[in-house]
Amino acid sequence: MRRPSRRQFLIRSAGLSAAFAASGLSRNLWANPLSKPIGIQLWTVNDTLQRDPAGTLNKLAKIGFKEVEPAVFAGLTPQQFRRLLDAVGLRCPSTHLQFDMDNLEKAFEDAHVLGASYAVAGSLVGSVVETTKMKIEWQSGMSADEAKRTAEVANRIGEAARRAGLQFALHNHAREFVDLGNGEVGYDIVFRETDPALVQFEFDCGWAVFAGQNPIDYFKKYPGRIPLIHVKDFQPKKDRAAKPMAETMLGAELGRGSVYYKPILAAAKQAGVKHYFAEQEGPFSRMSQLEAAQVAYDYLYSTN
Repeated sequence: MRRPSRRQFLIRSAGLSAAFAASGLSRNLWANPLSKPIGIQLWTVNDTLQRDPAGTLNKLAKIGFKEVEPAVFAGLTPQQFRRLLDAVGLRCPSTHLQFDMDNLEKAFEDAHVLGASYAVAGSLVGSVVETTKMKIEWQSGMSADEAKRTAEVANRIGEAARRAGLQFALHNHAREFVDLGNGEVGYDIVFRETDPALVQFEFDCGWAVFAGQNPIDYFKKYPGRIPLIHVKDFQPKKDRAAKPMAETMLGAELGRGSVYYKPILAAAKQAGVKHYFAEQEGPFSRMSQLEAAQVAYDYLYSTN
């Protein structure tokens, strides 16, 4: 029996997702799939977090989330933000940080204050530009040269993070998956040229699927390199065959978009993923950010 192609897998996943939504069947068809605390990337609720940090974190805890991953601290110091987390019983195993290549210790201090073990870069475009003077357009795909420079910067940050008692991880968007013309994509170069002891990855499954990739392939291809994932959904593309960067991602509530996560999360568990965070991109046109957070939790929640 032939294995389905990547494109067949993605199309089938989108079709299954639509079928489940149309049938009205419960989206909670499997127990908490990673058997780990359900987390949320706080960018999902950034607008309300900025307005009311304490109230927003309290509501997330009441929804049932146990872990959070900040991207910003809502105008507070890391110490103030940590107190809010402690007050409502939320843990912060991972945080996105801004890395000043001339003062990496500042980012690591913030991570320690929050109680995080993982110091994550949402992107290293700024750091690569800063250190190499390369001209990089965010709306263009990652070139082979940028990928190599990204690996160099990541190794440098990873070495400093190790000295600080932390693990560095790098997060992806869609631009890392633009074909370089030889069947390879930039992210494969980054994986290959980074030291596994220094650099691990936070694999954003939604962005990868949006770029035409199957996350399961990456879990199998790079075992032990992906301790963190983002669980993200998006509205159907206008053109299913569109190449990466040809369309703008429009976020969808988990289970109400184009990604069928059951096989992805099963593969993530087998690959040893340690933490997973629901995340949604905007625009939030169908419901509020906190309502979307509730939908995300319900999608991942287990009564077992």
